[in-house]
Amino acid sequence: MLGISELSRKMPASPIRKLVPYAEEAKKRGIKVYHLNIGQPDIDSPKEALEPIRNIDLKLVSYPHSAGIESYRRGLAKYYQDVNINLKYDQIIVTIGGSEALQIGLKVCCNPGDEVIVFEPFYTNYNTFALMAGVKFVPVTTTIENGFALPPMSEVEKYITPRTKAILINSPGNPTGTLYSKDDILLLGEIVKKHNLFLLSDEVYREFCYSEEPHFSCMNIPGAEQNVILIDSVSKRYSLCGVRIGCIASHNKEVMNAVMRFAQARLCAPALGQIAGEGALATPKEYFEAVKQEYIDRRNLMIDRLNKIPGVYSPMPMGAFYTTARLPVDNADKFAQWLLESFSYKGQTVMVAPAAGFYATPGKGLDEVRIAYVLRKEDISNAMDCLEEALKQYPGRR
Repeated sequence: MLGISELSRKMPASPIRKLVPYAEEAKKRGIKVYHLNIGQPDIDSPKEALEPIRNIDLKLVSYPHSAGIESYRRGLAKYYQDVNINLKYDQIIVTIGGSEALQIGLKVCCNPGDEVIVFEPFYTNYNTFALMAGVKFVPVTTTIENGFALPPMSEVEKYITPRTKAILINSPGNPTGTLYSKDDILLLGEIVKKHNLFLLSDEVYREFCYSEEPHFSCMNIPGAEQNVILIDSVSKRYSLCGVRIGCIASHNKEVMNAVMRFAQARLCAPALGQIAGEGALATPKEYFEAVKQEYIDRRNLMIDRLNKIPGVYSPMPMGAFYTTARLPVDNADKFAQWLLESFSYKGQTVMVAPAAGFYATPGKGLDEVRIAYVLRKEDISNAMDCLEEALKQYPGRR
């Protein structure tokens, strides 16, 4: 009988994008939809990234090296050294976004059936990457009441079994905006060294930290050079989501030799994307300062408005451009769909991402949503007006 694979059947729909058809129908009815559901920055890409594409004079776009264009990797090594991460260009392999970097990282670290500890809520596509690699995620739940902070390391150790191969972290994090402190990272380092585990560190939001304490990279954990695998991307740093360029890096030669074999199997990362990425390395400091301040202003506006709505609670995110908020609703999935199907306020509505899809534990996050503050402040203010009115009208309000 003709049919698709079991893996295909198990692949989950994205909780971030699954409501897109409802948003499209709302727009056809003439309703303006404020997209707070997806981390697509509206900040202009830096001109330093775009000009090399505009001025390209190639006669042929050929395959780049499977590890990435050497001049770009040398530029990346300089970037990392400037942010106090000691990497050489031959310890970096360019990937098709941070997503491919993590997919390859999981496959290099783990055999099918192995376990990876992950702190939930986490970026929802991690679940899909684990499924594709045959890896079992072991979730350690963090809670909104304490700002999704890490639990004591003694609690984390309870989740380690003979099948555990790695711990996966994302700081600053998606979907919560949580930023782990240097002390947190060092304690995680002690665990991975003690139990001989890999530490997969997703640091794609490194530039967006809003605390006085600077970002501390897992690459700087003393004595864990062989344990840490860095996952990175240009998507959010330079507002270049569409170029699909990321990288994976490690001091562990065996790991990087294995990554290279996967890189060769998929031939190369996009040539034009790498050209844009290399150009972006020349982005001036002033660009990041202005973008960071803009996100801080948007965050402050959104969190203040959210916490003034009766029954709503959001902690203050200290990084990235997301927050996970608790709403007084029976089910956030139903509420998010209702917003698009049945509600409008002054011809407008809001699209949010239900948070249950960011948890691996069934039943968690049912009254939570992820909200991205990637819109202009005026639009955020209008979106909060819509959300406040929607919560007054929603039939399933608690």
